[in-house]
Amino acid sequence: MLPTLHTERLTLAPFAPADAPLVQRLAGDARIAATTAFIPHPYPDGLAEKWIATHLPDFLAQKNLTLAIRSRVDAGADAKLLGAINLKLTLTALDRIGELGYWVAVPFWNRGLCTEAALEMMRHGFAELKLDKIRAHYFKENAASGRVMEKCGMKREGILPRSTLKNGVLRDTIRYSISKKDFQAHVVFDG
Repeated sequence: MLPTLHTERLTLAPFAPADAPLVQRLAGDARIAATTAFIPHPYPDGLAEKWIATHLPDFLAQKNLTLAIRSRVDAGADAKLLGAINLKLTLTALDRIGELGYWVAVPFWNRGLCTEAALEMMRHGFAELKLDKIRAHYFKENAASGRVMEKCGMKREGILPRSTLKNGVLRDTIRYSISKKDFQAHVVFDG
């Protein structure tokens, strides 16, 4: 079963099929698509439903943990959808690495919500999924995403030139990461 996580202002919980129209509208904003590697614009009909249907099987296969970012102020299933957050998992005999990804709907930018969600997802990744390291990437034009990573204690590893194909163009990304030990030193952590 997919977990449900809580922060002071947020609930990170599984998406429901009924979220698909709102996902299409929020993630389909051109400003979201421009700042993420895999969200298209325009956002096609049916894509959100297919994406949501992958979440449980991918989690059970230990490939990916994807959760909705919701306002904790709103109650239950009616909680306002603010965005999405995920950890793509690479679990080998030598390493247990998570790749953090996220988006927050444009009306909720610049409120610290993404940082709050990212810290909780990272805490869960280290404590419950037993990850050794968490990485994240952002397009160099998306400095706000880099600030989220820095606020979470991640350190810049470098620029990966022409590393991500977006709309037919190879784009540079900037990679950040943090180890479990460094995360423990950065935040109050019980894992």
